[in-house]
Amino acid sequence: MEAESVSLFTAIGLSEQKAKETVKNETLSLLLREAIVQAQKILGSAVDKVTGTLLYNVATRLKDTKRLGFLVGYIASKKIGTDLQLNAALDYIKSHPLDPIDAKDFEKVCGVGVTVTPEQIEEAVESAIQKFKAQLLAERYHFNMGLLMGEARNKLKWADGKIIKNEVDMQVLHLLGPKTEADLEKKPKVTKPKAGEPEKKSGVAVNGEIKLESASLMEQLRGEALKFHKPGENYKTEGYIVTPKTMELLKKHLEITGGQIRTRFPPEPNGILHIGHAKAINFNFGYAMANGGICFLRYDDTNPEKEEEKYFTAIKDMVEWLGYKPYAVTHASDNFNQLYEWAVELIRRGQAYVCHQKVEEIKGHNPPPSPWRDRPVEESLLLFEGMKKGKFAEGEATLRMKLVMEDGKMDPVAYRIKYTPHHRTGDKWCIYPTYDYTHCLCDSIEHITHSLCTKEFQARRSSYFWLCNALDVYCPVQWEYGRLNLHYTVVSKRKIIKLVETGAVRDWDDPRLFTLTALRRRGFPPEAINNFCARVGVTVAQTTMEPHLLEACVREVLNETAPRVMAVLDPLKVTITNFPAEKAVDVSVPNFPADESKGFHTVPFSPVLYIEQSDFREVMEKGYKRLTPDQPVGLRHAGYVISVQNIVKDKAGKVTELEVMCIKSSTAEKPKAFIHWVSDPLHCEVRLYDRLFLHKSPEDPNEVPGGFLNDLNTNSLTVIQDALVDPSVKNAKVLDKFQFERLGYFSVDPDTTTEKIIFNRTVTLKEDPGKV
Repeated sequence: MEAESVSLFTAIGLSEQKAKETVKNETLSLLLREAIVQAQKILGSAVDKVTGTLLYNVATRLKDTKRLGFLVGYIASKKIGTDLQLNAALDYIKSHPLDPIDAKDFEKVCGVGVTVTPEQIEEAVESAIQKFKAQLLAERYHFNMGLLMGEARNKLKWADGKIIKNEVDMQVLHLLGPKTEADLEKKPKVTKPKAGEPEKKSGVAVNGEIKLESASLMEQLRGEALKFHKPGENYKTEGYIVTPKTMELLKKHLEITGGQIRTRFPPEPNGILHIGHAKAINFNFGYAMANGGICFLRYDDTNPEKEEEKYFTAIKDMVEWLGYKPYAVTHASDNFNQLYEWAVELIRRGQAYVCHQKVEEIKGHNPPPSPWRDRPVEESLLLFEGMKKGKFAEGEATLRMKLVMEDGKMDPVAYRIKYTPHHRTGDKWCIYPTYDYTHCLCDSIEHITHSLCTKEFQARRSSYFWLCNALDVYCPVQWEYGRLNLHYTVVSKRKIIKLVETGAVRDWDDPRLFTLTALRRRGFPPEAINNFCARVGVTVAQTTMEPHLLEACVREVLNETAPRVMAVLDPLKVTITNFPAEKAVDVSVPNFPADESKGFHTVPFSPVLYIEQSDFREVMEKGYKRLTPDQPVGLRHAGYVISVQNIVKDKAGKVTELEVMCIKSSTAEKPKAFIHWVSDPLHCEVRLYDRLFLHKSPEDPNEVPGGFLNDLNTNSLTVIQDALVDPSVKNAKVLDKFQFERLGYFSVDPDTTTEKIIFNRTVTLKEDPGKV
């Protein structure tokens, strides 16, 4: 059945690897098979690859499976033939879950029957080039061609993107001529450090290597690395806007806080935290702690469509796992009443208005100004109240603020309509505030002194200051720092969901991911993650690090905290023919050989034991120091040296057992090596992990043209079902950590049962020299 499914899926255009991954996901596999069978009946023939790709997208994205036949009919009949049309179709079905589908309305929304001629595409691109001609001639091939694509796409919604791109390329070449050497040079990045920004002292490349900080994070956050303003001296910050009320508001702020540093960690509860959040947690909580202040955990719960209770719980769990305790746990929704009142006040002051432009109209570069920008205040007040009372459909009206942001974006949205119950406020609200409106005002309410956020929010700094001052409320200071990213991974919530849905990973806590729950499950100690953040340092520039630098921090912690035990992953039976006792004896093994004051555990030593297959070779090879027919080897901790007397093989000639003789180490010639072993062992499952992706930047189309799902490492997980471990670990609890001597560091997985322990390999003992 599996081979048949793989063959069926490859026939519609999936790669063999993708087909095998799809088969592993039983739900997806059944849905895709059903879609293909239905399409074949309609077509009366095999499914071509274009149709096959659309069917696969339907199977992976369709939530309401009752609509499968309806969509397959449109795809097989070629009425829906592009991803754009399919996206519109899926959105339409999602927004009409109970209604019978109005075919005429559906086809209109999905562009069924719409044809875009080459002449129309040519005219649209010509118009776009004319609009940007001066800039194009000045910047030549350094110009952002995406602007031309976007301009043409706005005019021809259902046009094929590839055809538009080809037309853009052709017309640009006709205008500019072939690329010169200057065109081929990379556009230099000019960055000027701003006064008050942290000095870039860490995570810098030196001769191609990353030089990491040695100072602790607390030392960095307490010292000169951060030249932040003092509480109450917000006005000394570059760009801070001083109004006639600023000093009075700062005085009241100091009376409330007593001059205390206040920060906040404000995650959206719509996904699991990842390694990049670890830096944000350390930065926000660490800066407050280093300076005797407090830090709030504030959930930015303003988008009820994407928020789930499990994310709230997991976020708090991860913050506390990293060793931080919030001063208070708050929610943006705590302030919904106050935020609404302030929005009304903003309209009264002539600083906000109700707008009816559609979302797609105000997206992208240089959207047209709103024709409702100057509508009367009283009219906006009535309309905003109507929005609150549910008199408008979703997308029919928004509340917008009257300002131009640093990136040129005009009049950001403050409130939008969403008929989705909120997990905390239920059906009380059908309008919800945006990040641009909510964040600075919640900071003001909580009297945050330093609003620390990543660099992508720098474009929001102007709106942050503007809004607080427009309402005459206390205005904190926003400071930006560089994000922390890792190679060989993806951290986007949307992409991780794709990995889960396609069966590439089990869930958000799959140990191959770099979510914090995944790292915990794999066995990474929280101290190691915090140490890694400290070594990366308080960088202002975005930093992308190699995973092996994080793994080095893990080894440092586990070397001091993970007791040593012996385990065999690929067992070879060994029988000692001259065992020196009548029955098994106990051998004392130090938990930490370098420091025996940390205690011992005992393991049985009996006539039958097991060693690694790789620790025996029938034919001696140069440089091999372990067991051969002519070369004895020592048994670690046992005090004996063994030598081969007889080799037992099965019918296929494979070595199944060694019969050996033993002699005390004290009387034997010193062997070239000592190997680990187990006797009367526990049977266990061991999961070995490697990188999930083959390339450093799986999201980079230049490095991985087929997209990150086509860059999966098929050998990222190896499961050893019947490994052996010494019985000293029989009472180990979930997440207990051990060093398996000579093999690596391992942690007990939550899948463990009373019948079988399951171990995850956290990291190898040494960095893999093959990794770059």
